[in-house]
Amino acid sequence: MANTPNPQLRNPRSHRAILDAAYELSVRSGYAKLTVDTIAAAAGVGKQTIYRWWPSKAAVALDAVNERMNPATDFPDTGDIVADLQTQIASLTKALTGDIGAIYRGVIAEAQTDPRIAAAVRDTIVEPRITACRQRLDHAIALGQIRDDIPTRAMVEMLYGPVYYRYLLGAPDDEVRASAELVGYILEGLRPACA
Repeated sequence: MANTPNPQLRNPRSHRAILDAAYELSVRSGYAKLTVDTIAAAAGVGKQTIYRWWPSKAAVALDAVNERMNPATDFPDTGDIVADLQTQIASLTKALTGDIGAIYRGVIAEAQTDPRIAAAVRDTIVEPRITACRQRLDHAIALGQIRDDIPTRAMVEMLYGPVYYRYLLGAPDDEVRASAELVGYILEGLRPACA
């Protein structure tokens, strides 16, 4: 986050313990019961240590989620855009319907009333992954697999809108995971028109 002190000044062991404690407490007791006090006690640090590095429990939880979400949101590039997006979305929805998703939903809820958390969600989770997806889509455009007359950011929104619609509105987990099945339908509309 913008107001966070230099990360190089953090004690690596304390930093790790805080992120692990926030994650494990959220999984075990639920995000709503997570507090800076419980994180500090579980991590074996003072509350002031947490506040020196993060402005709130949501900021700590966001960092814990972000590092665990990275492998789930990597973009494969096998040359088959449909298969690659289905694989990536399946991996993402598996994370969102698991422990990561339960915590992330709590962070997103706090982001609705805390502009700092909203900005941090955009800066650390959303925008880097949009950029990665756009790069993968640009490669598909270069290969002639999808149209080049639609902005790739709009394509990202078409592909991931159903995922977050289902996830944030509390659809059953199997319905959230089934979002990967929509890729083929969406990309059919993005295929180049036959001459």
